[in-house]
Amino acid sequence: MAATSPPTSLDGVFYKPADDFFREHAGLALTYDDVTLATLYSDILPRETNLETELHERLRLRIPVISADMDTVTEAPMAIAMALHGGLGLIHCNLPEAEQLSQVSRVKNNVHGLIQEPIKVTANQCIGDVLTLVEKRGFGFRTFPVVDEKDTLLGLLPGHTVRPRYASTQVAQAMTPRSQVQTINVRELGNNPIARADQFFNEHIGIHKLLVVDDQDRLCGLFTISDIERIAQERHAQLKPARDANFRLLCGAAVTATRNSTGELDRDRILLHIGGLVERGVDVVAVSTAHGFSKGVGDTVRLIRENFPDLPIIAGNVTSGAGVEYLADSGANIIKVGQGPGSICTTRVVAGVGIPQLTALYVCAKAAEEKGVRILADGGITKSGDIVKALTLSHGVICGGLLAGCPEAPGQIMEINGKLYKQYRGMGSLAAMQAGSAARYGHTSKDSVRKVAAEGVEALKEVSPPLDIVLTQLAGGIQSGMGYLGAPDLAALREKARYIQVSPAGQRESVPHDIVEVKTGN
Repeated sequence: MAATSPPTSLDGVFYKPADDFFREHAGLALTYDDVTLATLYSDILPRETNLETELHERLRLRIPVISADMDTVTEAPMAIAMALHGGLGLIHCNLPEAEQLSQVSRVKNNVHGLIQEPIKVTANQCIGDVLTLVEKRGFGFRTFPVVDEKDTLLGLLPGHTVRPRYASTQVAQAMTPRSQVQTINVRELGNNPIARADQFFNEHIGIHKLLVVDDQDRLCGLFTISDIERIAQERHAQLKPARDANFRLLCGAAVTATRNSTGELDRDRILLHIGGLVERGVDVVAVSTAHGFSKGVGDTVRLIRENFPDLPIIAGNVTSGAGVEYLADSGANIIKVGQGPGSICTTRVVAGVGIPQLTALYVCAKAAEEKGVRILADGGITKSGDIVKALTLSHGVICGGLLAGCPEAPGQIMEINGKLYKQYRGMGSLAAMQAGSAARYGHTSKDSVRKVAAEGVEALKEVSPPLDIVLTQLAGGIQSGMGYLGAPDLAALREKARYIQVSPAGQRESVPHDIVEVKTGN
């Protein structure tokens, strides 16, 4: 029974719970690498741990990871992939409002396995035109729906007809006519489209594609049997999708304290845009600024709360208990903590402000506990161990640089000296502010080009594996940390955490050393 007994008095001298540890280090600001966690007796395996986190009664995630509202990190493809693997994507606001609404719609209307905008051809094209399209776009398939100018379904062009020998033949002559094409009305998909499509393929042996049409017989989408079979396998995967009450993927959107030409908060514009987001089913909005403890942010949060009382609101960023209290009193449910820890953020260098992340998280966590709100650790995350440490004080983490190299992130891939990279920039960089994020830093779009010093840099991230692989690795690291602390869930992780400061030599000891590394851990 010794293993389950309370820590010895000697352990208690060295390894301290959060209140004792951070108060003892009140004169020293600490971040992730400055601290390590002490292990505890455990009777659970990492794979048995539960990573779910509740940020709001209407916002429950399967994994405590959110993709940052940055224009080189999160648009619809990233938000879709995040939700499919249990997290949440915050679509950035550095784009026209109508485009952001469209991005949210793409996420909320996404049906996993349903190709909502299938590549289609017209009846008056030649097979040669289709071959050119296949070669130009690099398609791995050759079967295409055939539609008219109104997207009305006319037939299906089979893959076996898309050959060079038929190049001069018109699609109308080669296609399977509409009367012989199997379809399903979009209304018949119900709450479980995947199960309905799976049932169809079971009942129609030899058919590999199912076209979805509306009441006017317009093409709405396409299921393939290969996608349905892949999804069936994914149901046994570790990371499950994060969905709302209507089985739609979760999605968040960033907004900012937009001002009119007189410098006043543009209330009508903000409310109109938030109303559009709510109509499209957005699950949470994030009032996204560098300095959340400010009048403009508080006024914006209050405006949203007064007009949308049930909408979950994320607000930030802050690094003080007073900042948390201010935003909570204004109506925010979830507070972002972090000023300057990001790899592409220069706020601390340029403005001389900001608190190293772990100390900021502790101070903010105490205020959040008093106010009954949640906090998110935003920035400075470079590895899964950082996430474990952050989750001892917060309810989730926001990642930018860790995800910016994934193919789901926006931006072109470029090759430099044989390596592939993607663009990654801070929202306080000059280019980002000129593109629209100036308000995030308290400037108007006209000011952005005159700003004396940007608070972010433009950089490149080496291309990463697809998001599902990255998230699986991060989730595995979090579960390992929980296993070492004997924490079955995130609440237990926060309760059990014991900290000790690490010396510079200890930091060097924590990573691979004194070797020639031939294969990385990831």
